[in-house]
Formats: sequence, structure tokens, C-alpha cells
Amino acid sequence: MGRIISIPPGGRRHDAREADALSRPLATLGQSAKLADVCYDIRGPLATEAKRLEREGHRILKLNTGNPAAFGFEAPADIVLDMQRALAESHGYGDSQGLVAARRAVVQYYETQGVEGIDIDDVYLGNGASELIQMAMQGLLDDGDEVLIPSPDYPLWTASVSLAGGKPVHYICDEKADWYPDLNDIEAKITDRTKAIVLINPNNPTGAVYDEALLRGIAEIAGRHQLLLCADEIYDKILYDDVEHIPLASIAPDLLCLTFNGLSKSYRVCGYRSGWLAVSGPKAHAREYLEGLNILANMRLCPNVPSQHAVATALGGRQSINDLVLPGGRLHAQRETAWRMLNDIPGVSCTKPKGALYAFPKLDPSVYPVDDDEQLVLDLLRQEKILLVHGRGFNLPTPDHFRLVTLPDTEQLADAITRIGSFLADYRKS
Repeated sequence: MGRIISIPPGGRRHDAREADALSRPLATLGQSAKLADVCYDIRGPLATEAKRLEREGHRILKLNTGNPAAFGFEAPADIVLDMQRALAESHGYGDSQGLVAARRAVVQYYETQGVEGIDIDDVYLGNGASELIQMAMQGLLDDGDEVLIPSPDYPLWTASVSLAGGKPVHYICDEKADWYPDLNDIEAKITDRTKAIVLINPNNPTGAVYDEALLRGIAEIAGRHQLLLCADEIYDKILYDDVEHIPLASIAPDLLCLTFNGLSKSYRVCGYRSGWLAVSGPKAHAREYLEGLNILANMRLCPNVPSQHAVATALGGRQSINDLVLPGGRLHAQRETAWRMLNDIPGVSCTKPKGALYAFPKLDPSVYPVDDDEQLVLDLLRQEKILLVHGRGFNLPTPDHFRLVTLPDTEQLADAITRIGSFLADYRKS
């Protein structure tokens, strides 16, 4: 007599061994150990709580991400139009480094900035600068290699180094000196495993913009220790009060420099995911590393093609961001409102941002003895329905700062900061 085979609902037959396997509880599927030190609190647990509150029907003012479109900023019309015109021809794979015309536009842009020696083969287009930062670290680092990163930082840098098996080493940016990097601290933290120095200019989250003397100091340290320079310059056009942005690569033509930039912020097209990496300086000694970048570029096949058609239009056309950052412009007015009102809150001080889209105020520990800045921001979210990011989310060692985005119009921004001030007053009493 043959064995009886059970047929479960749906008609698929399985034998006794399969039935036994299906009856056992599933083994725990864990997280990769590579993620142990990877955090991105800008879109972390606080943002998850904000989504939960939204599902309950609350309206959340999201001041955690620099997303201009969420606050009524429109993309320049000619960029949108050129993408639409090219869309019908953008459905196939492109070159792994990007369209030649777009890369040529990037080369020409840096030529106007005083950066020499870049050709189209030295430019990699990406799905935002974020993808290229991760590629650059994956190609550079062996386990235990170190990268010097500012504190506070844009946390993608720390996460990318950790994910690549490297060790992020944070150097001090001095709030009392307009958040300038401490060159002595940088030099003191260099070891035989240090591979690169990261500079974010204009800085996220502090809004600092660095002068030529600071840039030369960074370049001199990198030259003495033969370190790669990584320049994150995504906010290079968002500048206030006649401050000048100087590309790091223009200061260090004798050093290998990776410059990361893109269209997201200055052209208000974050969703297009259009960024680039430009490699400048001597390259013969870095041939193997650059081959590695090519391998990684090939593995992702190509950057998204439609947004590449916006690069030449953006870089070669009218720079509409200028109207927004000058006195009387919307971004300038919002920066002024945020800086003034934050400093008016008792026990709060804020260094005036010279660039970018953020304010990074400090809570006086004698007024607000905060031990857990993430809990503070969580309490604010639940009470006032305003989403910020706590200072330690930017790898600051002390729990006495928070970052807010200065993108809302002045009326909405003023209301938000008034509510933050009221919350802090109650928090201080309790």
C-alpha cells in the first residue's frame, strides 16, 4: 500500500519531510554585523514615530530633512522641460559613468571654479551624491582603515565608512570659532591607518563656510601625511552675506581630491537623485583605487538616465538660487528669522549660519540639563508635532544641540520656533 500524500489548500503536494520543515518555527534572520555602527537618525526612529502620529491623523511639521519641494520650492522650469524632452530617449542603459554631455558640463563647471586637470573620464554621475560617497568609501577602505570626519557631521559619511569596514574618527569643529575645524585636533588623530580627510563645506548641520586659510591648513595636513581629500560641497551655491565658497580642489591641485556635488539642493530637485563625483589632482599613484571606482560604477550598471539630462541645463543656465539667498530672498529671510528667534529663547544660542539650509542651536546645560537629547526631541514631536533631529544624530558627543531646517516660509518658521521656545520653557520647569 502506497504512502498517503497530503495535498494542502491550493493544490501543492508535499511529502512528510516538507510537512515537518513547515511545522518548525523559522530561524531568526538577523541583521548583518556590518550595520552595527551604521546610524542615520535624520530618517531614524524619530521619523518612524512621526509617521505613526500621521497615521493617527496628526499633521507633522517636518524640520528634519532639507527637502525644498516639501516647502513650496519649485524646480527651475527649464530643467523640468529638458528632462521631459529627453524622457522618450532615456529608457535604455547609459554609460556606467554617466552621459558624456552631462560629464562635460561638470568638467566645464569646475574649470570656472579654478579646478584644473579634470576630464570627462574623471567624473562619475550618480543617483545623488550619497550613492557616490558610499562607492568611494567601499572602494577605498580595508577593515580597520580610518577616515577623519568632522563632528558634528552629515551622518551619511560616518555610516558609509562604517559600512565599508572602516573606522570613522571624528575631529572637533569648534563652535566658539564659527564651527571651524580644529587643525591641531585633526593632526593629533592621524595614525598609520588613516586614509582620508572629509570636509563638508558649506557645512551640514552647522552652516559654516570655510575661508582660504582653513582650506590651506587642511590641504597641508593631507599633503604631509599623504591622505586623500574628500570634499562634500553639495551646498556650494547656498551662501549668505557675500560669503565666498572656495572649492577645496582648487586649493590642492597637487593632491588627489574627490569632490561630491549635485543638483538636489541648489536646484531644488532632491527627488531627481542627480549627483556627481569629480576626481582631481595627480592620479598615477591611485590607479588601482580608480579602477576600483570603475568596477563599482559598472556594478550598478548606470546612474538613472532621465535626470542626467538636467545637469548641463542646470550648470549652464541662469542660477536662480542667487535670488533666494540674497537679502530680500526667501532663503535669506528664513535664515535671518531662524537665527534671530532661536537666540531670543532663554538658554539657547545659535551661531549664525553662513550657508546651507540649517540652524544648529545649543542648549545651555545650566538651563537645560539634558541627558538624552533624542528623548527631548521625541517629547517635542509628541507635544508640538514638530520633527527635529537631535545633535548626537550628527555624531556630536554632547546632548546639548539640535538641528532644524530653515526651509519653511518665515511665518511658519516663526510659529514653529515660538512653539519650540514654549516647549523648552515648560521642559525647564519640569
